[in-house]
Amino acid sequence: MTDSAQTKPEVEFVEGPAPEQLVITDIREGDGDEATAGSTVNVHYLGVDFESGEEFDSSWDRGQAITFPLASLVKGWQEGIPGMRVGGRRQLVVPPALAYGPAGGGHRLSGRTLIFVIDLLGVR
Repeated sequence: MTDSAQTKPEVEFVEGPAPEQLVITDIREGDGDEATAGSTVNVHYLGVDFESGEEFDSSWDRGQAITFPLASLVKGWQEGIPGMRVGGRRQLVVPPALAYGPAGGGHRLSGRTLIFVIDLLGVR
């Protein structure tokens, strides 16, 4: 695993209606090891609500990257991170069905389309 001196990203407001499918945009392509569906990933990330533009979570604000088994994350991450390489930065626009489910699902972000900007720092 490597650490990163990269800075917290700014999220550009996405025009138009919220997408119904996962939208993957590489902001910067990495050249390190490639994440696969079975990987454990070390990431810095920022999460923003699509509609309001309000930030709801940020590893940068906590001052440290986080390591997760990809299989334990929301479907949008499980589908959106494989193929990404260490050193890359990717934006995922994740509809509710691939995030925390429909409105009323019990999670504070249920029913919300979410935007994540993810820096992949390491995989194993």
